[in-house]
Amino acid sequence: MADFLLVSGVSLLLLAVLQAVTFFVGRAKGRYNVVDVIWGSGLALVALVALVLGTGGIARRITLAVLVIGWGARLSYHIWKRSRGGEEDPRYAELLEGKGTGAIIGRIFVTQWIAQWFISLPVQVAGATHDPRGIWWVVAVVGALVTVFGIAFEAIGDAQMSAFKADPANKGTIMDRGLWGWTRHPNYFGDACVWVGVYLVSASVWPGVLTVLSPVAMVFFLVVATGARRLEKSMAQREGYRNYQERTSFFVPTPPGKHT
Repeated sequence: MADFLLVSGVSLLLLAVLQAVTFFVGRAKGRYNVVDVIWGSGLALVALVALVLGTGGIARRITLAVLVIGWGARLSYHIWKRSRGGEEDPRYAELLEGKGTGAIIGRIFVTQWIAQWFISLPVQVAGATHDPRGIWWVVAVVGALVTVFGIAFEAIGDAQMSAFKADPANKGTIMDRGLWGWTRHPNYFGDACVWVGVYLVSASVWPGVLTVLSPVAMVFFLVVATGARRLEKSMAQREGYRNYQERTSFFVPTPPGKHT
């Protein structure tokens, strides 16, 4: 328990510092979507803390550190590259319209601080528990494979979208190729797989199974709170998007066809 409290406490403190720094950066830039850049890197930071300060099974600590840090670093770089020099994200513009500094801090930075800590609980617990014994190691292997699949799915989707936007011929059109023809949100679906997989690695031994609400919360954020549903409110205004919605799955990938 003391080991977990150390990892968790240090993680909570470092995430708070990261959010505070990001708030001042966003304030200087005049846009707060910079918080998206540190979403992945903040979770990667927790994985590093669990690796360094945790005394649980070294195999699980290393596995989760490699997976989460790799995922977080790629995601942060991708979002930074995509958003640099741009304007405020429509999701945040809607969320913060007419709000003062206190509301901005609470709605964005405090919320993300708590979310990062809570969602990373499987990583924190894994840092304080021993490697699985008996047949339970299979659960950890499956979890690692699901995480790798999620990282690859998200990275491929992001690369396809970047290539699509880089072609001037595609200006004003809707991306519906590759993975984007199977799901309207391959990046969010990939993220969901990553954190379900991380949970399975942690759940392969007690008490990691108790952190089940962490991946549930992650999926909720990805689908409802700040992710797919909120994004589609603005995307639905674009020409051709309604048709895209009708023939492409919302979240879980399925073959292109009629969807309602």
